[in-house]
Amino acid sequence: MDRIKMSTPIVEMDGDEMTRILWKWIKDELILPFVDLKSEYYDLGLPNRDKTGDKVTIEASDAALKYGVAVKCATITPNAQRMTEYHLHKMWKSPNGTIRSIMDGTVFRAPIIIPSIHPLVKGWEKPITIARHAYGDVYKNTEIRTDEPGTAMLVFQGESGKRQEHVIHDFSGPGVIQGIHNTDKSIHSFAESCFKFAVESKQDLWFATKDTISKTYDARFREIFNEVFEKEYKEIFKELGIVYFYTLIDDAVARVIRSKGGFIWACKNYDGDVMSDMLSTAFGSLAMMTSVLVNPDGKYEYEAAHGTVTRHYYRYLKGEETSTNPIATIFAWSGALRKRGELDHIDELQNFGNQLEGACFDTLNAGISTKDLVHLMEGVEAKPVNSKDFIAAIRANLEKRIV
Repeated sequence: MDRIKMSTPIVEMDGDEMTRILWKWIKDELILPFVDLKSEYYDLGLPNRDKTGDKVTIEASDAALKYGVAVKCATITPNAQRMTEYHLHKMWKSPNGTIRSIMDGTVFRAPIIIPSIHPLVKGWEKPITIARHAYGDVYKNTEIRTDEPGTAMLVFQGESGKRQEHVIHDFSGPGVIQGIHNTDKSIHSFAESCFKFAVESKQDLWFATKDTISKTYDARFREIFNEVFEKEYKEIFKELGIVYFYTLIDDAVARVIRSKGGFIWACKNYDGDVMSDMLSTAFGSLAMMTSVLVNPDGKYEYEAAHGTVTRHYYRYLKGEETSTNPIATIFAWSGALRKRGELDHIDELQNFGNQLEGACFDTLNAGISTKDLVHLMEGVEAKPVNSKDFIAAIRANLEKRIV
């Protein structure tokens, strides 16, 4: 068969460790034989980020805004150990944080559900989508470690000359201080993205913060969400028969556990980071979750929500086989290619994205899986295989679907 033609490139952001290995296998076996891939490639592996002074991450983000669709491999956010291991010049910030800051928008994460894996929360009947704000908070923080007594101040010097200052704490000894921020513009973009996604998917939207404690910072999120809803979406939600409501984050957690699922849960940046991991694990696995960053102008960046699978990478370097789950990374590719086809009106490319995901489901529903899913599967005879054999089985099912 002729390979599917593309008219506009997608932005390809390569990554680190075991997910980088899977990335190449997925491209070689599941993408390139079927699609005449047009991509603008950026190596976001930690060695290249260090070599370029992290400029490559900025360039990749700008390209994503230019072309409108990107697909990203998992990457390392370095800590002290990584500084030594990779001989880094600097402890570079999270590439995801940089990308999200430049693109501005919301990360939507939802579990990939198959019949043989039942949620650990028995009442959940439908997927729960996390809408995670993609800017600010601890991901854009400034921190100080002090080793002496003193006074920590929060100061804002306005361009008008107006000055605001508050005492954070009078230290009697060593301690730590953290400054975080957000902007009305970014919060407004977050709200718009969440309401649009709720309308498109016809799902209820929940939003939760802790404005009883954070009476200015978190309260600003609540205020802007309410303003956008009342002004733009109240009547649309009413016509569609869907609901928006705000509650405290601790109340939301209790409601989510008691719910049947089937809604969007909007969270601030860190809350969304934590809660999406909780949800994906409760639905089965971190490797069984889709993740897409959507900015208000309709630009998309698809990625896997999990890390670089370091432990498996070290085994791979020793020549050992690994059974690493590639599903989330495959779904990042299928989502990006489908969206590219949708934006460029290429039906064949949209269909390929659907068939690639269908081939994954065919494989899993036959009981062929990586080891992380075997103990979760019910009602099928689970057959654990290594990563290469798993991808080969998906390719065989893909070929059956697109002949």
